[in-house]
Amino acid sequence: MIHAHITTWFLALVLFIIALMMHKSGKQKGLKVVHMILRLFYLLIIGTGVWILSSLNSIDLLYVLKSLVGIWVIAMFEMIIIRTVKGKKTSILWGQFVVALILVLYLGFVKLPLTFMT
Repeated sequence: MIHAHITTWFLALVLFIIALMMHKSGKQKGLKVVHMILRLFYLLIIGTGVWILSSLNSIDLLYVLKSLVGIWVIAMFEMIIIRTVKGKKTSILWGQFVVALILVLYLGFVKLPLTFMT
């Protein structure tokens, strides 16, 4: 299940970048399609994350923290896309996104014992 979780969030990150590039090139119809697919990936990320948490014998507080930071990353994906489409300022959201992404990657790959190698 770890592989499915990592694959879904990696593909979500790629879709996020594609959505931003589509907006920049003015392809609004394609952006809507990619944005809806990205929303499906949010659900897949959360679903696989819940599955991983439920399969643990004992849930450490760091796993809960990683889950909350992961939801923060998903929220930043969504808020950045929506505010970019509306033409609003996103610099604070980008800062939060970078901090949350670094934190969730640190917790997932360095601090916690479950990695993609299991």
